Amino acid sequence: MPDDDMETPDDALSDSIEGTAADPPTADGSGQKTIRELLEEDSGKSVFVNRNLVEPDTIIDEERIVGRDDQLQAVVAYLKPALRDERPPNMLLYGPSGTGKSLIVNAVCGQIVELCESQDINFGVISLNCQPITTLDRAVYKLVETVAKDVGVKTGVPATGVSTEQKYERLYDLINTYYDSVIFILDEIDLLVGREDEPAYSKLLYQLSRAGKTDTIHGTVSVAALTNDPKFMENVDGRSESSFNPEDIPFSDYDANQLREILEHRRDAFRAGALSDDVIPLVAAFAAQSHGDARKGIDLFRKAGDLADRQNDEMVTESHVRDSQDEVDKDRMLTQIEGLSTQKKISLYATAAVAVHTAHATTSVPSPVGYQVYKWITELLDADQMTRETYIKYVKELNTYGIVDAERKSRGRGQGMHMEFSFSDNPQPILDLLAEDSRLSAIADETDHLKTIAQTKMQRFKSS
Repeated sequence: MPDDDMETPDDALSDSIEGTAADPPTADGSGQKTIRELLEEDSGKSVFVNRNLVEPDTIIDEERIVGRDDQLQAVVAYLKPALRDERPPNMLLYGPSGTGKSLIVNAVCGQIVELCESQDINFGVISLNCQPITTLDRAVYKLVETVAKDVGVKTGVPATGVSTEQKYERLYDLINTYYDSVIFILDEIDLLVGREDEPAYSKLLYQLSRAGKTDTIHGTVSVAALTNDPKFMENVDGRSESSFNPEDIPFSDYDANQLREILEHRRDAFRAGALSDDVIPLVAAFAAQSHGDARKGIDLFRKAGDLADRQNDEMVTESHVRDSQDEVDKDRMLTQIEGLSTQKKISLYATAAVAVHTAHATTSVPSPVGYQVYKWITELLDADQMTRETYIKYVKELNTYGIVDAERKSRGRGQGMHMEFSFSDNPQPILDLLAEDSRLSAIADETDHLKTIAQTKMQRFKSS
């Protein structure tokens, strides 16, 4: 027998009908609220007081930097010559995602800019995220665009229709006109592969690092390259390596205690009393499971607060964190994969199948092997078969979604280069999800055959 105080579905429906009838008309005379009314409704009742503090890319005060004393001191020491209008050395900051590479170098550069201004030195910080950029020409244009925006002038060159050399010339002209010294910060430099045999990042590092030495840029020039790949320099050609010649600054994963401290240092993003005691430990634990990625932890911290706001809750609790984590996991993979074209789904399926069926789920999948499996699947499905270059392009694009990591590898002298793909998470759920697509469902009936194909192709690749 139901409790007398328990509201039944019929009670709720009755209340809803009565409430609707009693609602006063809105400004437009109807019972429906306007967009403005909806936007203004409870707009001041947020759990946040400074949401920007939990945006992963916010440049924060140095007192909020945690667990990176050695790296901070190294970057400070290497950039200090800029205060004397001398050239700082080039730097290579490497380590896993979310370990503070961008945070540290941008925090130090921000202070350098202010101190140089007090000495009447115009120090320019020219930053470029290489992840979405596919060619050297596009990278140089984005550098021109960044400088032009910083100094408040027009780019002076079009994005297309002129040579890369003309874009370099415009870049150098802007720098010589407006800066006394500059640092180029090239984030995720290893992803600037390009379309030619020589990686685009090699060419860019060579040109920028030698520009100051050859007086192409009149002031001092320093280049800071940021990468997740600790073996990045092995793929840089000898000429570029000699010109770049960086000081190495390694970054390791954050541990659970450091992640908790990082979040504590951003607690003031929220109202006093808006966080339950278990929120920060739980967010830190989830971030520790993501290989100590502070960026993911901060992102989850913010999402939990956003969820509390959407639900009109005055406090962020464990349930908000867990629900947000589930949402992150589900949305990141399901939404992105469901929206892929059929060809990209086939390319992803082939790559994931190699990882699953050859016990490479925690290492990498060579693109030649993935492409062979891709060809077999297209024949099975009677689908169009793209070239190897197109297959690689499709899988590399998945890096943007965080599904697949791509890295250029060499098999040794005279053996050529190839791409290798790896999954940050278990790829089996990806296969399960893709198999739900009616256009790919036939693959599930050939799992044993697919496993044999993947293992055979991998064995041949290893022995060749």
